[in-house]
Amino acid sequence: MIKLLAVDDEPGLCKILEKTFNPIGFKVLTANNAKDALVKVKKDKPQLVFLDVRMPDMSGFDVLKEIKNINPKIIVVMLTVFDDEISRKKAKELGADDFIGKPFIPDELAEFVRLKVARIVDKESEKHA
Repeated sequence: MIKLLAVDDEPGLCKILEKTFNPIGFKVLTANNAKDALVKVKKDKPQLVFLDVRMPDMSGFDVLKEIKNINPKIIVVMLTVFDDEISRKKAKELGADDFIGKPFIPDELAEFVRLKVARIVDKESEKHA
Protein backbone atom coordinates (compact mmCIF):
# COMPACT_ATOMS: atom_id res chain seq x y z
CA MET A 1 0.00 0.00 0.00
CA ILE A 2 1.33 3.43 -0.97
CA LYS A 3 1.70 5.84 1.96
CA LEU A 4 0.93 9.47 1.27
CA LEU A 5 1.70 12.24 3.77
CA ALA A 6 -0.34 15.45 3.55
CA VAL A 7 1.38 18.37 5.28
CA ASP A 8 -0.63 21.56 5.68
CA ASP A 9 -1.43 23.87 8.58
CA GLU A 10 -5.05 23.90 7.40
CA PRO A 11 -6.65 20.71 8.78
CA GLY A 12 -9.45 21.05 6.22
CA LEU A 13 -7.03 20.56 3.35
CA CYS A 14 -5.62 17.44 4.96
CA LYS A 15 -9.18 16.11 5.30
CA ILE A 16 -9.83 16.75 1.59
CA LEU A 17 -6.68 14.80 0.73
CA GLU A 18 -7.75 11.95 3.04
CA LYS A 19 -11.21 11.83 1.45
CA THR A 20 -9.67 11.87 -2.02
CA PHE A 21 -7.00 9.22 -1.54
CA ASN A 22 -8.17 6.78 1.16
CA PRO A 23 -11.00 5.40 -1.02
CA ILE A 24 -8.62 4.64 -3.89
CA GLY A 25 -6.27 2.55 -1.79
CA PHE A 26 -3.74 4.92 -0.28
CA LYS A 27 -2.81 5.09 3.38
CA VAL A 28 -3.05 8.82 4.05
CA LEU A 29 -1.08 10.28 6.92
CA THR A 30 -1.43 13.93 7.94
CA ALA A 31 0.65 16.55 9.70
CA ASN A 32 -0.33 20.11 10.48
CA ASN A 33 3.17 21.41 11.10
CA ALA A 34 6.75 20.84 10.00
CA LYS A 35 7.91 19.09 13.16
CA ASP A 36 5.16 16.45 12.95
CA ALA A 37 5.78 16.04 9.23
CA LEU A 38 9.47 15.27 9.71
CA VAL A 39 8.70 12.79 12.51
CA LYS A 40 6.22 10.99 10.23
CA VAL A 41 8.65 10.97 7.30
CA LYS A 42 11.24 9.24 9.50
CA LYS A 43 8.83 6.88 11.26
CA ASP A 44 6.23 6.02 8.61
CA LYS A 45 8.37 6.33 5.45
CA PRO A 46 5.76 7.66 2.99
CA GLN A 47 6.50 7.33 -0.71
CA LEU A 48 4.71 10.59 -1.57
CA VAL A 49 4.39 13.88 0.33
CA PHE A 50 2.10 16.80 -0.40
CA LEU A 51 3.75 19.79 1.25
CA ASP A 52 2.44 23.30 1.83
CA VAL A 53 4.96 26.10 1.27
CA ARG A 54 3.81 28.36 4.08
CA MET A 55 3.49 26.90 7.57
CA PRO A 56 3.75 28.54 10.98
CA ASP A 57 6.77 26.72 12.41
CA MET A 58 9.04 26.25 9.40
CA SER A 59 9.05 27.08 5.69
CA GLY A 60 7.86 24.33 3.39
CA PHE A 61 11.09 24.81 1.47
CA ASP A 62 13.08 24.01 4.61
CA VAL A 63 10.90 20.96 5.24
CA LEU A 64 11.45 19.86 1.63
CA LYS A 65 15.20 20.11 2.12
CA GLU A 66 14.99 18.00 5.31
CA ILE A 67 12.75 15.39 3.66
CA LYS A 68 15.17 15.00 0.77
CA ASN A 69 18.05 14.66 3.27
CA ILE A 70 16.14 11.87 5.04
CA ASN A 71 15.25 10.06 1.81
CA PRO A 72 15.90 11.62 -1.61
CA LYS A 73 13.60 9.04 -3.27
CA ILE A 74 10.44 10.37 -1.60
CA ILE A 75 8.27 12.15 -4.16
CA VAL A 76 7.50 15.62 -2.83
CA VAL A 77 4.78 17.73 -4.41
CA MET A 78 4.50 21.32 -3.22
CA LEU A 79 0.90 22.52 -2.79
CA THR A 80 0.51 26.25 -2.39
CA VAL A 81 -1.39 29.42 -3.19
CA PHE A 82 2.01 31.00 -3.95
CA ASP A 83 2.20 29.66 -7.49
CA ASP A 84 4.87 31.99 -8.86
CA GLU A 85 8.00 31.35 -10.90
CA ILE A 86 10.42 32.17 -8.05
CA SER A 87 8.74 29.66 -5.72
CA ARG A 88 8.62 27.02 -8.45
CA LYS A 89 12.32 27.50 -9.20
CA LYS A 90 13.30 27.33 -5.54
CA ALA A 91 11.23 24.17 -5.00
CA LYS A 92 12.80 22.50 -8.03
CA GLU A 93 16.32 23.43 -6.86
CA LEU A 94 15.60 21.85 -3.47
CA GLY A 95 14.38 18.62 -5.03
CA ALA A 96 10.61 19.02 -5.35
CA ASP A 97 9.17 16.64 -7.90
CA ASP A 98 6.29 18.91 -8.76
CA PHE A 99 4.43 22.06 -7.79
CA ILE A 100 0.63 22.40 -7.76
CA GLY A 101 -1.26 25.60 -7.08
CA LYS A 102 -4.21 25.89 -4.72
CA PRO A 103 -7.08 25.66 -5.14
CA PHE A 104 -6.95 22.35 -6.95
CA ILE A 105 -9.60 19.94 -8.18
CA PRO A 106 -9.41 16.72 -6.10
CA ASP A 107 -10.15 14.43 -9.06
CA GLU A 108 -7.37 16.02 -11.12
CA LEU A 109 -5.01 15.70 -8.18
CA ALA A 110 -5.95 12.03 -7.84
CA GLU A 111 -5.12 11.44 -11.52
CA PHE A 112 -1.82 13.26 -11.09
CA VAL A 113 -0.99 11.00 -8.14
CA ARG A 114 -1.92 7.87 -10.08
CA LEU A 115 0.73 8.82 -12.64
CA LYS A 116 3.32 9.42 -9.89
CA VAL A 117 2.44 6.12 -8.23
CA ALA A 118 2.81 4.30 -11.53
CA ARG A 119 6.37 5.63 -11.56
CA ILE A 120 6.98 4.27 -8.04
CA VAL A 121 5.54 0.86 -8.97
CA ASP A 122 7.60 0.71 -12.19
CA LYS A 123 10.80 1.43 -10.26
CA GLU A 124 9.97 -1.26 -7.71
CA SER A 125 9.29 -3.76 -10.49
CA GLU A 126 12.66 -3.00 -12.10
CA LYS A 127 14.44 -3.76 -8.80
CA HIS A 128 12.88 -7.22 -8.61
CA ALA A 129 13.29 -8.13 -12.28
